[in-house]
This record gives sequence, C-alpha cells and structure tokens, in this order.
Amino acid sequence: MPVREVAGVRDWQRRARGRRLLGWLGWLGGTAVVVASWQAISAHTMWTFVWDAPVQGADLASRMFPPRWAYTARLWRPLWDTLNIATLGTLAALVPAVPVAFLAARNTTPSATLIRPAALLVIVSSRSINSLIWALLLVSVIGPGVLAGIVAIALRSIGFVAKLLYEAIEEIDRAPVEAVTATGAGRGQVVSYGIVPQVLPAFAGISVFRWDINIRESTVLGLVGAGGIGLELQASVNVLAWPQVTMIFLLVLATVIVSEWVSARVRHAII
Repeated sequence: MPVREVAGVRDWQRRARGRRLLGWLGWLGGTAVVVASWQAISAHTMWTFVWDAPVQGADLASRMFPPRWAYTARLWRPLWDTLNIATLGTLAALVPAVPVAFLAARNTTPSATLIRPAALLVIVSSRSINSLIWALLLVSVIGPGVLAGIVAIALRSIGFVAKLLYEAIEEIDRAPVEAVTATGAGRGQVVSYGIVPQVLPAFAGISVFRWDINIRESTVLGLVGAGGIGLELQASVNVLAWPQVTMIFLLVLATVIVSEWVSARVRHAII
C-alpha cells in the first residue's frame, strides 16, 4: 500500500498512481467497446419492428389464451419420450464420465503430461458444444428420433459430470488415502476404499443435478428432429396453433417444476 506525504501528513492510498491510471484506462477501454458495439447493433437493427414489438406481443398473447386443454391427451407420449431422453442420456453419460474424471484429476491420473491433457480435452470438447447442436449433427448421421436425442444429451453431459467429479476428487481428504496406502493396498484398492467413498455423495448429487438440467434441454431437441415434446411444439408453431403452444408451455413448466422438486429432495437426502 503506497504512502504519500502531503504537508507533513501521510496519506495512505489503496493503489499506486500507475495502477490507478491503468484501472481508469481499463474502464475507458471497456466503455469504448460498449459504445462501439451498441452502434454496430443499432446500425443493423430495424427499429420499426422494435417499437412495434409490444403491440405484436400483446396480439400473440391474446391468441395463446385460453389454452387448448383437450390437446393434453396428445402430449403424454411425447412428454414420456422427453423424460426417457433425459434419463437415458444421463445414464449413458455417467459410464464414460467416471473414468474420464479419474484420468483428469491430478491425484489419480496415471500421467499428468499425456493422459490428463487428453482427458481434459474430452471434457472441454463435450461442454463446448450445446446439446441442440449435437442433436442437429446426430439427426443427420443416425436419423431423426429419440435415439439421436439420447446420444446428444449423453455427449453434452459427459463433460459436465466429469468436470465436477474430477474437481471433487482433487478436493478429497488425503488422510484416508494415506491410511489405506499404509496397509500395503494396491492402487485399485486405494481408489476403492480411500477415494470412492469420499466422492460418492458428490457423484450422486452431480448425477441428479445433471438429470434435472437434461430434462430442460431435452424439451427443445425435437425442434431439430431429435424426438420428444419439441416435435409437437414445432408442429403447433408451424400451423400457428397458439393455444396448443400454450398447453405445451404449461406442461413443460409443470414437468420442470416437478423435476426440480425431485432433484432437490434427492440431493438433500444424499448430501
């Protein structure tokens, strides 16, 4: 902390003058970027549509109500497909995510120079591509349907589960591991009795949390042909059946609320 003496009185300052100047330059540069970005956006925005948006939104809302309650009978099967996509996709992701997490953790990887970077690359690759993009690619490869949605959810979830799990592995208490090692146990036994019991609650919580997220993501996969209730949503939007769209929204909202409640209760019981 720099000290400046003015008229015989010491003035304590939080930062030196150079750091303060650098901070102001940073704020100035950030402001310039925001202003330039806003100008670029404004130049490519049709403001006539923006000013008319409240009127159009109110008109659309008036067409969406009341919901078409009779349409609910057609939504149970697509909703069941959506739940299957989320559940099976999550389960399929857990199988490769566990070994990837152990290979990525610093305290369990066999090689910090070769294997760990490869495992981290798998995690980053999985997390960097949205499940909707995975589904779009898979529909063109294996065809439309629920299977494409399951694989898309699985590919997206591997990185999420593996990242949180390897961070939990790196944060374990070393005392149980050292105690098991002192008994002459092998590497597999150390993992089974010293590491797995410590990370098992975290793994269960991560799995349930990811399943909850996947239910939300699987509701829109049908927009690209990957099955589920998204197919009905796309069909209703295409024919401008707005009361049916409202019914789909309400059913998806109810499903997400129930899944959130179940997820919270399970995580609370485990952790």
